[in-house]
Amino acid sequence: MHPLLDTLLADSARANAPGRPFALLAREGTGVLEVLLGDVVDVELLADIPLVDASGTPQQVLALVPFRQVRERGYECNDDGEPLRCLIVREREEVPLAAAMALLPQEEIPLHDGHFDVTDEDYAATVRDVIEHEIGRGEGANFVIRRDFTARVDADPATAALSWLHALLTHERGAYWTFAIVTDGLVTVGASPEAHVRVDGGTVIMNPISGTFRHPAEGPTVAAMRGFLTDTKETEELFMVVDEELKMMSAICAQGGRITGPHLKQMSRLTHTEYVLSGHSDLDPREILRETMFAPTVTGSPMQNACAVIRRHETSPRGYYSGVVALFTPSAEHAGTHDLDAPILIRTAYLRAGVLRVPVGATLVRHSTPEGEVSETHGKAAGVLGAIGAVPRGAVADADVPRLADDPELRALLESRNERLAPFWLRPQIALHEADDTAFTGRTAIVVDAEDRFTTMLAHQLRHLGLDVEVVPWQEADPAALAAADLVVAGPGPGDPRDAENPRIARMREVVTTRLALERPLLAVCLSHQILADALGLDLAPLATPHQGLQRTVELFGAPATIGFYNTFTATVMPGVDALVTDEGEIIEIAADADGTVQGIRGLNLASVQGHLESILSSDGVETLERLIGYALHR
Repeated sequence: MHPLLDTLLADSARANAPGRPFALLAREGTGVLEVLLGDVVDVELLADIPLVDASGTPQQVLALVPFRQVRERGYECNDDGEPLRCLIVREREEVPLAAAMALLPQEEIPLHDGHFDVTDEDYAATVRDVIEHEIGRGEGANFVIRRDFTARVDADPATAALSWLHALLTHERGAYWTFAIVTDGLVTVGASPEAHVRVDGGTVIMNPISGTFRHPAEGPTVAAMRGFLTDTKETEELFMVVDEELKMMSAICAQGGRITGPHLKQMSRLTHTEYVLSGHSDLDPREILRETMFAPTVTGSPMQNACAVIRRHETSPRGYYSGVVALFTPSAEHAGTHDLDAPILIRTAYLRAGVLRVPVGATLVRHSTPEGEVSETHGKAAGVLGAIGAVPRGAVADADVPRLADDPELRALLESRNERLAPFWLRPQIALHEADDTAFTGRTAIVVDAEDRFTTMLAHQLRHLGLDVEVVPWQEADPAALAAADLVVAGPGPGDPRDAENPRIARMREVVTTRLALERPLLAVCLSHQILADALGLDLAPLATPHQGLQRTVELFGAPATIGFYNTFTATVMPGVDALVTDEGEIIEIAADADGTVQGIRGLNLASVQGHLESILSSDGVETLERLIGYALHR
């Protein structure tokens, strides 16, 4: 007998009868259906999630975290007022999955007037606009723009939720969580492929998934998969989101994060590529969740600007889409702490007031085509709608679908991706006192963040090299502290470096020029490199094609360096120019391509680089960073 599940199912069988809020969770690899019943409270902030009861006793909480919580990080959003909803678990049981499947209802739930709220033509126009006016003007490397499939549903909400859950468990494969959550006025049912963040005894795991292969009607084949795994757009899309999540890991884990993978995530209609990132943190899991809002796979990068782009281009608020469902569980091994398991709210259907909504999005990068991204949204929606029986599921039986990850050729293609990546991030991250290279021990550095958290990765590498590092936002950079630091690192950020009216650009220009006037060591990266070049009298211009997520090998002052680039603008000189002389007679060296594209600058007390030495794409990153810092510090 399964008393909680039996009672829940009996209550739901009485159509429109009031019932207690509940959640049913089938988590990957557990073989059970978790039944959670309790009370619902809505809170304002993540820090308000009640992890202990009135007596101070730890309690389990399941939280639906809406996208609007990005306001906690100071980011923009179309604010719909969707609540941060917490199910305080009062009763729970685990039911073997096979037994639960035999009990769940299997009713067909008809949908009426199904359609996308944004037409294919309008969505394609948005894709073009984002590529041209956002990526093409330096606002970021990639952005996720969503649209919603909507339909009317006449069935009882609880019955629909339980029937859809049964269908997802039957027809979907590869999901990280398959779940149904029913609270007053809202049904949430999904099969999320992606764990956003997990915390287990202080070990933090993130799981960036990106790149989408839509299975053909006859099912996936090795030949078709080969083309997907060698596709530049799909490969770079994954690398970009790994970079973005490493920014988060570097912010919450003192020793940074290590990359393992890549792997294939095969589902019923789609296959994705993924990496796993791991590190250690002593932070409260609610703080970890706040610092990682939200996954770049459903927002974009850099994160802060991605939120602004979403606000400009999406026609309605996101609700819970791209947020997380977060399960906080009292730790069995570490008293007084909670573990966290938080998948992303994607491949999820929402039912409210008789209207079904299935939000889906596509990741737009410089290689995107409007037609391809429109097709991707159809494929993602079909994955959910097909599983719940709203659209035909296709003729290929699950048992007949090959496990693509078992194919040796495909495994080799996946593993070859790591040959391009920085070894620094592929090996275990070690404590600073154990680091092999502490070349700058005792020196202080302030990293000025220009709204790109690549600075957290950069700071981690600087600490690895022995520096005592503080990261400060551009608005909070104290002039006295900047003047006193042994090294100031002017960081990267989005936008046009020529835009003097932009307060952030203007402040970064002040940081650079003030440091030059003080004749104190300065390292400038990407956007700040361009600002430095402009201050030295070099020309700035947009690239013919944005270098967002591009890996190149360039010459930097006599040595080749393989570096990851995320830039839309560049400094330029006449071909063949390798130096300039300041009014004071100082010689400034310039590292430029044959066409005059400037990749680096160095002189007395200063060095700069156009690329991101901290990126996973910079296989020579740490070594090049040490070389440039050594020059700026006269080592």
